[in-house]
Amino acid sequence: MTPHEVRTRAFAACRRGVDPDEVREFQARVADELAMLNETVRLLSQENDRIKRALRDWQTMHARECRPPNTGHW
Repeated sequence: MTPHEVRTRAFAACRRGVDPDEVREFQARVADELAMLNETVRLLSQENDRIKRALRDWQTMHARECRPPNTGHW
């Protein structure tokens, strides 16, 4: 669900309905929160990718520098 979907969602009227202004205010708050959470997920995903690349680079460098163990007779 996107923030836009939350903001533009319409509800059918009923006999004992709710205040439309309160509904719109609530939709706006939920949409804002959803947008913030989506941005947080995007930033964390980027950071996760950066850390994975750094780890992979470190592992590659470390593997090149290490000598194989037990190069002797036994």
